[in-house]
Amino acid sequence: MRDLAARGHYPPGIRAARARELASRLSTAAVAGGMRVATAESCTGGLLSAALTDVPGASAYYAGGVVAYADDVKVRHLGVDPDTLSIHGAVSETVALQMAAGACRRFAADVAMAVTGIAGPGGGTPEKPVGTVWMAVGTSDGSVSAKRMRFRGDRTAVRGRSVEKVLSMALEVLTHDGL
Repeated sequence: MRDLAARGHYPPGIRAARARELASRLSTAAVAGGMRVATAESCTGGLLSAALTDVPGASAYYAGGVVAYADDVKVRHLGVDPDTLSIHGAVSETVALQMAAGACRRFAADVAMAVTGIAGPGGGTPEKPVGTVWMAVGTSDGSVSAKRMRFRGDRTAVRGRSVEKVLSMALEVLTHDGL
């Protein structure tokens, strides 16, 4: 199995083999459960979708995703409440939860993953330093869960670890160990 980074799908430095393994396991679980999966990404900028679609057969379960880097895109395409953005900021538990719920609705998905964070090198604050990432997994029955992580490393490392973690979270849900 060739490494995703070597094929140009990920920037150098992302642990592509780990992301591929998780995406492959998620694919198997989603297909076995007849589940439809969607994504809502901000700081990962499409890397999560790339991890899913790099596994052959993704069309059997992956509905699609939204890269909502700008706040107005989060509002228009994922239904994130503008007041929530004003009060809590884009990198918050509430926004991650709303992104996941919005992706479930938009794509008629059974499970959706969402990622919003500060990958760096700039943009951090004392309350939300670079490496702060909120990830959420939502389901079509309205269940949602979120987790905040603080990843170390450069932009590439933060984005790569975010993809790995949210894939792990979704895999737990799909294998009935989560939510």
